[in-house]
Amino acid sequence: MTFRQKAIWLGVILGLVIILDQVLKIWVKLNFNYGEEVLILGLSWARLHFVENEGMAFGITFGGDKGKIFLSVFRILAVSFIGYLIYRLLKNGESFSLLASITLIFAGAMGNIIDSTFYGLIFSESPYFGPTADIFPEEGGYAPILMGKVVDMLYFPLIDTSWPEWMPLIGGDRFQFFRPVFNIADAAITTGVISIILFHRSFFQNGPVINKPKKNSGEEE
Repeated sequence: MTFRQKAIWLGVILGLVIILDQVLKIWVKLNFNYGEEVLILGLSWARLHFVENEGMAFGITFGGDKGKIFLSVFRILAVSFIGYLIYRLLKNGESFSLLASITLIFAGAMGNIIDSTFYGLIFSESPYFGPTADIFPEEGGYAPILMGKVVDMLYFPLIDTSWPEWMPLIGGDRFQFFRPVFNIADAAITTGVISIILFHRSFFQNGPVINKPKKNSGEEE
């Protein structure tokens, strides 16, 4: 693929992830009560379940208000670095599959940054038991800039059972897999990371080579 072709397809990946992520988040935020759940295609193991988190991916929290601000700033710095890395690797003619994997991470991080940076400004709170949130409420949003909550809704409890009674300590306790509620941005980040680990181990072993001589822009991969 040429430089131009790679750049166009990476832009498509970036745009699709961010648009799909934000459209689903905004729709859920405006139409679901907090904690509300519906089945996807009538499947008990595939659900939309509206929750919000103030921390990292998959509902992990981090250090209260100060931790929230730190995390938001760290995300912005990390995304800036990843964007620069993509640009350098693209100019150096790296494989499209590696670039696509990193772009998925970049797009997912951008999707969650949008929530934490702006959602507190543009949405009203989503309390338990309703009402549903409003966009651009007259009284203002529920939090200042960088203090918004990340909207999660994808929930896939593929296994929902109990541990056998005879097992020590955990016998009779509920066992559920997969428990975390996440969003499209989280899925994009996870897919990108797994792809790099499985197919681009040299990226970690040798480090990103961002200053090597650029390949011919018309060279086929």
